[in-house]
Amino acid sequence: MITLETIPELKLKLAGIREKKLEIGFVPTMGALHPGHISLIKRAKEENAAVICSIFVNPTQFNDPQDLEKYPRTPEKDMDLLQKAGCDLLFMPKTEEMYPGKDPFVSTHKKVDLGALAHVMEAQQRPGHFEGVIQIVSKLFDCVNPTRSYFGQKDFQQVAVIRAMVKQLGYTTAIIACPTLREPDGLAMSSRNVLLTPEDRKKAPLIYKTLSEVKEMALCQPLDSLQEYGREKLGNAPGMKLEYFQIADAATLLPVKSMNDAPSIVACVALKLGKVRLIDNMILK
Repeated sequence: MITLETIPELKLKLAGIREKKLEIGFVPTMGALHPGHISLIKRAKEENAAVICSIFVNPTQFNDPQDLEKYPRTPEKDMDLLQKAGCDLLFMPKTEEMYPGKDPFVSTHKKVDLGALAHVMEAQQRPGHFEGVIQIVSKLFDCVNPTRSYFGQKDFQQVAVIRAMVKQLGYTTAIIACPTLREPDGLAMSSRNVLLTPEDRKKAPLIYKTLSEVKEMALCQPLDSLQEYGREKLGNAPGMKLEYFQIADAATLLPVKSMNDAPSIVACVALKLGKVRLIDNMILK
């Protein structure tokens, strides 16, 4: 595996790959890698001749400075995992490489009309977050120009935002959403899980348990009552502070009232467990 830190080095290396007309798979990450990330690398290996992973903790998508400061960083472990997974190129830029000569928080992102995606769930709870995601992912796509790009389904709304960005800005990369990997007790794998206290870690599986119950009940109960069930179950759980539990159209993320309202329906949740923010989702239909 070759590790690169600058955009010119990256583009030069990728030019050699393109000369051979090889397909490139791309997995953008913020590091603190876990088996969920590695599953994306392995999927990319299956479908492309060359695989590149980026590790960059992007400051512009954090609306809470403390969240940015405490975000886990494990570069040596990450590099070892990527090497073992067969990653070909690792791009690890510094902040000044991605935002040269500018304050990263100065708005330099490309304009994308997100429609309803800009007003629901994560967008409501984390103002400016998706502007930061668009800012960095578009910069990375400009550098890499991948054939396919791989993201985890756990970040359901983020994948929808990136699909909208790709369509509006004319990128040719195919966006591949891969299933969420879970711990044996159901907790969605996340870099933030290591920040949970042992006591809070024991409480965390209630998120998956509640989503699973809602999915099962969706076959025979109204969605309004299921949404209320999810909100009460997680909103009243000790140590949990619910931000949202929303059943929505999987394409637009707008609320739905019936299983007949959309071809695909998803239940999405975000909450604080102790000091750690966790998100998850489950396709109901």
